[in-house]
Amino acid sequence: MEARAPGARWRLLALCCCCCCCGFLLPASRAQDLGQTQFICTSVPKDLDLCAATLQNSVPGEDLKSTVLQLRETVLQQKETIINQKETIRELTSKLARCESQSAPEAGELRGGGGTGGGRRKESGSKNTMGDVSRGPPDTLTQLSQTLQSLKQRLENLEQFSRNNSSVQANSLKDLLQSKIDDLEKQVLSRVNSLEEGAKPGQRNDTEQRARVESTLTSLHQRITDLEKGQKENRPLDKFQLTFPLRTNYMYAKVKKSLPEMYAFTVCMWIKSNASPGVGTPFSYAVPGQANELVLIEWGNNPMEILINDKVAKLPFLINDGKWHHICVTWTTRDGVWEAFQDGVMRGSGENLAPYHPIKPQGVLVLGQEQDTLGGGFDATQAFVGDMANFHIWDRKLTVGEIYNLATCSSKAQVGNVFSWMETSLDIYGGASKWTFEACRQLN
Repeated sequence: MEARAPGARWRLLALCCCCCCCGFLLPASRAQDLGQTQFICTSVPKDLDLCAATLQNSVPGEDLKSTVLQLRETVLQQKETIINQKETIRELTSKLARCESQSAPEAGELRGGGGTGGGRRKESGSKNTMGDVSRGPPDTLTQLSQTLQSLKQRLENLEQFSRNNSSVQANSLKDLLQSKIDDLEKQVLSRVNSLEEGAKPGQRNDTEQRARVESTLTSLHQRITDLEKGQKENRPLDKFQLTFPLRTNYMYAKVKKSLPEMYAFTVCMWIKSNASPGVGTPFSYAVPGQANELVLIEWGNNPMEILINDKVAKLPFLINDGKWHHICVTWTTRDGVWEAFQDGVMRGSGENLAPYHPIKPQGVLVLGQEQDTLGGGFDATQAFVGDMANFHIWDRKLTVGEIYNLATCSSKAQVGNVFSWMETSLDIYGGASKWTFEACRQLN
């Protein structure tokens, strides 16, 4: 009995070691997850601490602790690096914003969409809708010079009229306007000299000076227009054309009344332009919640388009040859069927253009500008440049014969029952001018 005791004690110690080892390395729940397991027992001296021996033979605790500390230090370093990068990004963003506020952003907008679906899409760049299109100082001076040249031309016409009509009042007013133009030329010359000398006035002073010049130009345009009325008092109210000589965002005409709800329409006009690229926007109609309710536009290198409720169809017009052309577009809400006529001949047609969407009432109709907001938000790059006359709107689809009568100035030609071309129906802004026009008598 006594001789067998040491062996029994050794087997007991080995069994305890196996249980301790397996209990430490493999919990019961984990063992169940693994399915079949294999137990490995190691013999140890009876006087050694079994748990310490188990730890020594399993995972190296000091190495694990060192690894955890290294990982923690790495995470802290990465966190500090991210914070520093955020500060750098914030600083660069601030500098970029300052640069953008002092530079002249370019409008890189594109127009997209097919004949039946997508509406207009604009990309890259924000638009300047408060003054003329954003330009550098040389372009601004060029714009002012063109405006002054236009005013001079109108004054020369007035001088010719004055020689034929000896009016003391007209001559005195002409002299006053000539003086105003001389003052403006001096301001432009001063601006040129300051730029050549390298002077760079602050942005605020630059904006204030520009506002004063534009205000003076608008006043000057109005006075010349008032003077020109003296030669037109005996002219019929519909025998006139509107001229938009420059691509700006402040020259336009606004129709005094809104359009009614329409389930069909015909829009016709005489138009003349040699602008490139694109003649711009002959007219746009905006309603609350939809700036592109009805728009005719030729923008950039795209063909002319008709937009209804922001849906677009491309029109087969070729009109930017500097000659007068008569154009008409008809549309019905049923199936969205449209037709396009140039000089009395149908050039194209299509369907599925905003079908079953009636033209909404209570909007604003503008000639010469494209609206991004109701009655405003003009972009100079989309402005119309050229002449237009005899703009009429009907709330029905005209026949081919009726359109031909309009294009050939037939005595049977009708006027629009929704809008007819009358001087008293328009308010004109920004220096757009009116001249005598009789269709088919002074064409090209």
